[in-house]
Amino acid sequence: MTDDMTLLREYAECNSEEAFAALVSSHVNLVYSVALRQVRDPHLAEEITQAVFIILARKAKSLGPKTILPGWLCRTARYVSANATTMQRRRQRREQEAYMQSILNEPATDEAWRQIAPLLDDALARLGQKDHDGLVLRFFENKSLGEVGLAIGASEDTARMRVNRALEKLRNIFVKRGVDSTAATIAETISANSVQAAPVALAKSVTAVAIAKGTTASISNLTLIKGALKIMAWTKAKTAIVAGVIVLLAVGTTTVTIQEVRGHRPYPWQVENSDYRILARVPPQVKIVPTIFSPKEGWNGSNGQMLGMGQSISNLLAAAYDTSKYRMVFSAKLPDGRYDFIANLPEGNNPALQREIRRRFNLIGARTEMRDTDVLLLTVKYKNASGLKHSANKSSDGSGNNGAGHYHWADAPLSELTGFLENYFEIPVVDRTGLAGQFDINIKWAERDADWEHRKPDALKQVLLDQLGLELVPTNMPVEMLVVEKAK
Repeated sequence: MTDDMTLLREYAECNSEEAFAALVSSHVNLVYSVALRQVRDPHLAEEITQAVFIILARKAKSLGPKTILPGWLCRTARYVSANATTMQRRRQRREQEAYMQSILNEPATDEAWRQIAPLLDDALARLGQKDHDGLVLRFFENKSLGEVGLAIGASEDTARMRVNRALEKLRNIFVKRGVDSTAATIAETISANSVQAAPVALAKSVTAVAIAKGTTASISNLTLIKGALKIMAWTKAKTAIVAGVIVLLAVGTTTVTIQEVRGHRPYPWQVENSDYRILARVPPQVKIVPTIFSPKEGWNGSNGQMLGMGQSISNLLAAAYDTSKYRMVFSAKLPDGRYDFIANLPEGNNPALQREIRRRFNLIGARTEMRDTDVLLLTVKYKNASGLKHSANKSSDGSGNNGAGHYHWADAPLSELTGFLENYFEIPVVDRTGLAGQFDINIKWAERDADWEHRKPDALKQVLLDQLGLELVPTNMPVEMLVVEKAK
């Protein structure tokens, strides 16, 4: 805005500390709020805020008179936050898990803001600069439409139309991310919640360090600034690169897969130690995204809803088609890579996840066929073994807790055990025990690695025999298999 740029020119040309302090005072809450939404760490958000204003001080002479400073500050805050996130991935994971745990335990008092907040800054980044700046001025800075028009060089009516169109674009982005709300609700929610007060002393410390152009800043802060400046420079070049890619795709004859220029920012449900309770606390959605975590062997589920981190394509297919990945055959090569996924619609999650897999990877479970394959038969070797007891609880639903060298299920059918054994031995396991009813099973064997890196199959087989009286017998026989192939 004119007043902002007048102050910035005064600082750039006359080195006026008073002018820069006024700019910091006007916009420190805005920058701090953007940073806090990104990193969810108040101390790191303060450091990011300081870095943003140092960058402003360094670039004061290069910013043009038509710059919308609040919009520029929002974008710069996102760049610095992105760099901080990359530098401190482990810290981010811990903070994100703590954040998700907090919303699991707190009442959903402001449902609209709870849903919008984790998506807001990424959604704004997807808008064009004029739409972005219009929304920032109107709903972050609470400017009138007349003031918005003055800032963007348009009439009040034109500003109204631009803000309304930008708000509708924002709404559509939220809908695609699983948040279905009206434009009016989004506008009201953002106005009321998007900017919060920064710590009282932050403006003063930011001003002092920024005016010195960062010469007194900490090493970590200088690293943030250096990385953010690289991102800002890359962002300017990105438009030309994307345009060139579009031309190549238009004239080329080869199918090309292009990775997103900017790395994927985690969704609120992406936490390393995922908890099935998250399924009920995030908007209904079906999504598959590249993982940010180490590979995992399983996923959480509740009432037909699913949540998994670090999953292979075969695991995704197993979840979608409700089968074991060891009972699938593939007529097409599966893509490499690991993915995080969620499917928490009120109903129909399996077919919805199947559709998403088809859309993303062009793969379908086409049919089932009987195929001769190697299997393990679970048979009874010794009857009335001490560890195999019918359940005395008679609860309506079984529960279990499995880990390295430990299998525990209460009030569950033997199919739970065969499913566990199938995943453990990575081969179909067929129940030939003839045992019906619900069982309580709790066995342990010598094993040390939770990721099954050094599994002890012989130790597990011996425990099955000694405590449960059950034996695994290898054989080859026809088994119903799901045939996965490319969609036509």
